[in-house]
Amino acid sequence: MDPSQDAVLAETAKFEKLCGILDRYDRQPARLVPILQALQEEYRYLPQEILSYVATSLRIPEASVFGVATFYAHFALEPKGKYVVRLCDGTACHVKQSIPILEALRARLGVTEEKATTPDMLFTVETVACLGACGLAPVLVINEDVYGQMTPERAVELIDAIRAKELQ
Repeated sequence: MDPSQDAVLAETAKFEKLCGILDRYDRQPARLVPILQALQEEYRYLPQEILSYVATSLRIPEASVFGVATFYAHFALEPKGKYVVRLCDGTACHVKQSIPILEALRARLGVTEEKATTPDMLFTVETVACLGACGLAPVLVINEDVYGQMTPERAVELIDAIRAKELQ
């Protein structure tokens, strides 16, 4: 199979997943938020062409879809890594030194605030206002796993362990 056929097959699969998600929610405009949540879970972000297709399929203005996608902090319009590392920088975590953890993570992964995702699309590093686990401060969440009483050294060890697992 030539590369152009591979690209066509990839686009077809992407379109089929999109249509499956829209059908699951009966293509109802009132279900826009859960549709966007399902799409983000599938693609790890909300690509512009997907949002445009959603607007057309639901027969609502594209601006409305983009408005919802940009209003909620949970939604991302840029690709994220396979592992999203969220560091709490709420009051309790900040007081217990979350910033040195952030600096260690960024240094180890070679990312910045502006370019938060590694080139290999394996990690994205974000800060959040509060994770609601103040008793465990400082707190780090990797995807759905919560790590409390974090230190810069432990954070880097977690990243190294994930990298090692991915290389196996």
